[in-house]
Amino acid sequence: MRTLLITGPGGSGRTTLAAATALAAAARGTDTLVLGTDRTDTLGAALGFPTGPTPVEAAPHLTAWRPDPAREFRRDLTALQDRAASALDLLGASRLDPEELTPLPGAEELALLRALRDAALSERHELLVVDLPPVPQALALLALPEELRRYLRRLLPPERQAARALRPVLGRLAGVPMPAEWLYETAARWDVELAAVEAVVADRDTVVRLVAEPGPAGSDALRTAGLGLALRGLRTDLVVANRVLPEASADTWLAGPVAQQRKTLDEWRETHDVRTVAHLGRDPRGGDDLTALAVPGPDTDAPAVDWPVTDRLGEDGVLVWHLPLPGAIRDELDLVRRGDELVVTAGRFRRVVPLPSALRRCTVDGAALRDGELRIRFAPDPKLWPRAR
Repeated sequence: MRTLLITGPGGSGRTTLAAATALAAAARGTDTLVLGTDRTDTLGAALGFPTGPTPVEAAPHLTAWRPDPAREFRRDLTALQDRAASALDLLGASRLDPEELTPLPGAEELALLRALRDAALSERHELLVVDLPPVPQALALLALPEELRRYLRRLLPPERQAARALRPVLGRLAGVPMPAEWLYETAARWDVELAAVEAVVADRDTVVRLVAEPGPAGSDALRTAGLGLALRGLRTDLVVANRVLPEASADTWLAGPVAQQRKTLDEWRETHDVRTVAHLGRDPRGGDDLTALAVPGPDTDAPAVDWPVTDRLGEDGVLVWHLPLPGAIRDELDLVRRGDELVVTAGRFRRVVPLPSALRRCTVDGAALRDGELRIRFAPDPKLWPRAR
């Protein structure tokens, strides 16, 4: 299944264009699921059909779904209490009733990630269109599966589970149940679920589409989004310029906004594949308005993001790792080697990436930023080579 993730700055009309994209695909006979994320039903307002926690058929070949984080949170915490019953009883803790539970910070993000995984793995649809939150929240959301899996591996290393066979013996000796078993089982289950989400986001049939209104705020958002997505190795298909004003207009007061949009579009086209969507003169509502927008379909042929390693041992005695980071600023870049990982900081974004196997027995010899690409030099270090016994 193809997956199209749509985001943009707040107020750019990304939800409307997500609905229009899904409706256009469905009109061509593609079985499509559009996934909404807003607490309020902005997706349903655009479609002219209410959406909620139960998937509904909004049009022929089109299903709309807006997960309920509160319900998901209550279900998960209730299940967690059941699994940890012995530990809670040992501590004398009283259980919480589902009716008194309210979502904690982060519940919405986890509910959306689970919905994304379930939708992608259901194999019921050919296309999944996801209306992501605005750019800053969307970038944090897309980074969450990888980061949470790393935290779990550090806090509860899988190799320590080899000692689980001793826990029943220890429990009998101590005369009390040992809670570590369910803790590791829970961590293992979460790791599997997060790995499934991470696989969906990184899949070759998944692309990110950026929606912005031409202007200074839109340009700033595109620069931020481009850098954040590049650091995560995620690929984009298009930049959709929304609410583009007509060039020929009798209203003289529109001359300034039109000129500003024209200048911005010229700048965007230098670095992005840009498609324009005209301003209808009103907020689009319902199928007719969404069809009139004539949004472009998903382009899963967008080039994959590659971080190649080039061999320059013969010329310079180093291997060079190439990381495309468009929009990165030299003074806002930072690199820290940590074992077989590299901590890369670019502006407000940070990612811990595993080193390719060819670079793990090398030391960092320097780095340079050229033409939007970070080139990190690695020199082979005999001290890190395996030693013969």
